[in-house]
Parts: sequence; structure tokens; C-alpha cells
Amino acid sequence: MTDVSPSSHETQTTAPQRLMDSPNWIYLLREFEALYRFGSAGGSKSIRSHRKRVRDSLSAVIATNPEIIARERETKPVVAHFARALDLGERAAMQGMARALREVRDQLSWEYGYDRMPRALSRKYAYCDILGPKGPIRADRLVLGFVLFAPGTTYPQHSHQEIEESYISIAGAWSENNAAVYAPGSLILNRSGDEHRITTGDMDPCLLAYAWTGPEERLIAPQMKLSPRRKSGKA
Repeated sequence: MTDVSPSSHETQTTAPQRLMDSPNWIYLLREFEALYRFGSAGGSKSIRSHRKRVRDSLSAVIATNPEIIARERETKPVVAHFARALDLGERAAMQGMARALREVRDQLSWEYGYDRMPRALSRKYAYCDILGPKGPIRADRLVLGFVLFAPGTTYPQHSHQEIEESYISIAGAWSENNAAVYAPGSLILNRSGDEHRITTGDMDPCLLAYAWTGPEERLIAPQMKLSPRRKSGKA
């Protein structure tokens, strides 16, 4: 009698992991949704419109129940400050986001985004996408993630073409273009092409959540470049 049962060495098909089967990722996305739904626009029509674009795009992504794309875990020197940043976040206004982020900390892939990275900055900065064209949660026209800075960081002047970006402080104090000091819970918006320079406080790390909107081809390859240094001197 012929044995027609599957052989023990046959490869079994495993169903892909989906968002709805991943509670920790769902809870993290809900924290983003709450930030962009209930946070204040400060009377700014531009910020209000940006918030709505982020919410609508995020809702559309969640509705598709996308596949979770496992990315190889990558770390960078600045991640040594990550635990401290989460601890600070859990003590203050952004505690929900900080706690949700802590639950996926072992699944994050930290990167620089630049082909040529200044040596000093390489020890003080890195970012990780959690949703976008490269995953781990797949989306075409929206990127969500986090950027971490060590204490006393100066992130040089730079801009992003065809991308509108917002940053919400989770932990630590920081400034943009030396115009103001932003505390946890505050949001800033940069339109396409806006040049900005970031500095952080001397005592503690700074952790920012971000949302980028724009065309898929630009979000896949944002062509991140630091602006050339301007020579000082009299005109």
C-alpha cells in the first residue's frame, strides 16, 4: 500500500503575520492616532490639515490589515541612550507612547539614512521607521517612526524635498533653528524644502516621533542630504 501522507521534510506554508495579529504594533499605532487626533494644532490651519492627512492615511493602512515585514534588527551607538529616553517619556505627558514603544524595542531597526555620515554625528543620532514603504508595517504614502538624539547634539542644517514632516517630542528638550525650546508633547511642522537645524539639551537624550507624508517614490528614497556649511563673514 502506497503512503500518500505528506513527507516529514516537505516545506509547510506559514501564513504571514498581519497587523491585527500583532497587538504591540496595533497599540503603538493607536498612540500615533491619538497624538494626531487629540493634540492641539495651536490655531494653525497648516498643522490642522497635516494632522488630518496623517490620520486619514493611518486609518487607511490599518483597514488593510497589512503584513508585518520582519526587518533585520540594526543598532547604532546612540541606542545606548534609548532606555533613558523611554524612562523620561514614561514619567511625563507622553507616557502612553513611551510604554507602547518599549514593547517593540527589540524589533526596531535603527539607521542613519545618509551615504556619508559625519563621524561625530554617527554616535549621537539614529532613526527607526515603524510604518512606511520599507516596513515593518507596510504603507505607501505615510512614514511613521522615531528619531533619537544623544545629549548635546547638533543636527546640521538639512531639508527634504516633496516631503511634509512633523515631529512630536516624546522625551527631552530640543530646539529647531534656535527659534524655541520644545518640551514633550509639542509638535513642529516642516513643509517640503524647509531647511531646519536641531539642537538638543545637554543633560538628557531627546526622542521624537515623526510622521512624513508625500509621494511613494520620494518616501522610498528621500535622498537625505545635509546642507553645505555656509561660510561666515561680512557680505
